[in-house]
Amino acid sequence: MSAESSQTVKIVRFHQTGGPEVLQLEDHPLPLPAANEVRLRVKAIGLNRAEVMFRMGRYLQNPILPSKLGYEASGIVEAIGPGVDPSWLNQTVSTVPAFPADKYGVYGEVAIVPVNALAAYPAKLSYQEGTSIWMQYLTAYGALIQQGHLTSGDFILITAASSSVGIAAIEIAKAEGAISIATTRTSAKKAELLALGADYVVATEEEDLVARVNEITAGKGARIVFDPVAGKTLEALAAATAVHGIIFEYGALAAEPTPYPLFAALSKHLTIKGYTLFEVVADPVVFARAKQYVFDHLENGSFKPRIDKTFPLAEIVSAHRYMESNAQIGKIVVTV
Repeated sequence: MSAESSQTVKIVRFHQTGGPEVLQLEDHPLPLPAANEVRLRVKAIGLNRAEVMFRMGRYLQNPILPSKLGYEASGIVEAIGPGVDPSWLNQTVSTVPAFPADKYGVYGEVAIVPVNALAAYPAKLSYQEGTSIWMQYLTAYGALIQQGHLTSGDFILITAASSSVGIAAIEIAKAEGAISIATTRTSAKKAELLALGADYVVATEEEDLVARVNEITAGKGARIVFDPVAGKTLEALAAATAVHGIIFEYGALAAEPTPYPLFAALSKHLTIKGYTLFEVVADPVVFARAKQYVFDHLENGSFKPRIDKTFPLAEIVSAHRYMESNAQIGKIVVTV
């Protein structure tokens, strides 16, 4: 038996769906990468709302149990499988969400991932920052730039704006010269969202969303709406959308049925589109263009990932509980 095969590492898995407490930190033999895979020595892990839904059995796909978890990690490539270019060895990289989480989950001291899910990031970023970029910026890029064709002067309505994806959308809007209208439930996060670059912030539990958007846009409405909530609020979003506008629905945080706003869609000729990041990563040309866009803006400083709070790997359950509290502004990171 080789020294490597006798080593053990800690990996997070869950054996049933449910609350944060189903996550278990287990000892496993050090895994070996197969063809077109690498083993990453993980330094930091970025948490995402999709992982909470996946853990609960409420995501687009159901996990195959026992399941790994996690899409985003940063670290150093320490082993490669057959067919992988040796130049990847010892490189500092982060992972792009381009794989099934239950098969290639990154919560652990090491992670096996497909080589096509690796991406370099600017050297000036820390491990914590390096794991806090791809899900948020690629998700926002695909909707706003690739499909929405965001341009200078456009009004864009960004809901749940204190999430990492919401903040990324604010930064992209600013970079493109668009005018962002961010929403949050109460005024508690207003000042920080403005400091992060939002042009306007609407507290939806305290203000009339449609009236405020109409006031800000001089009655025109927002040309693009970027929404991970869905549910019954879609009717208000449609009312706040401009004629010929587009609404991107990229999540289901409301966890309730989503009525289709037929009359608004008909009268305004709206496009209401279901969208996920996987549309970006599935197209090699779009994927390469998106990664370059994000890298360049990170390098020139117009994008800067905001980390809200960090937890050690041993406190992965607490980290998931914190994500469920919705108290964060930006990314929750687990350090290894």
